Amino acid sequence: MTQPTILDEIVPAGEPWSALIEHGNFLTIIDLEGQQGVDFLCYNGDNPEERYHAPNTLKAIETLKLSTGHHLYSDIARPIFTITHDSCSGHDTIAGCCSAPSNEMLYGVHNIPGCRENFLSALNEYGLGRKDIVPNINFFCDVPVDKNQMADNVFASGASSPGDYVSLQAKMRALAIISNCPQMNNPCNSGKPTDIRVIVSVGPWQD
Repeated sequence: MTQPTILDEIVPAGEPWSALIEHGNFLTIIDLEGQQGVDFLCYNGDNPEERYHAPNTLKAIETLKLSTGHHLYSDIARPIFTITHDSCSGHDTIAGCCSAPSNEMLYGVHNIPGCRENFLSALNEYGLGRKDIVPNINFFCDVPVDKNQMADNVFASGASSPGDYVSLQAKMRALAIISNCPQMNNPCNSGKPTDIRVIVSVGPWQD
């Protein structure tokens, strides 16, 4: 394993996580059991008014699916992170996060919190809130773009296998916010949310 490791934590199923990642350091997210959706937001750690911007990112990478070599651009078109390693390509950029209101709208379930509530909890620690939530990335999630497939359910079962991971290098001092998705009403977690492992390191992480 790459040395030194700054942080190595297990994020329980359904829980939020956050950290400030120094410029040049690496954030690695590991799907321990496979098929677990990981919702992700990022911000300029020194000025969080600058934050991840899906339209800039998609225009730059010219695809809807994130993988190795892609930059996560901000609203002023600067890279916040770059994906340096990815064992499970094709991460979703369009479906956004689940929430208690959207769970009720889509699935008819009441008072079932989702990733939006996790984002709010994590953002609150940095003096941020509802106005700071933007369309997010869903690592390890598959959202088919074929209209007929999307008619029944936006999400397909995740394609990740146990141990699949994605590593990102911070291109500025970055605030990373994660919701280890609690969703059980669509196939993104295969009906069973599971733990993930999150590592922050000075150099690239390798198993």
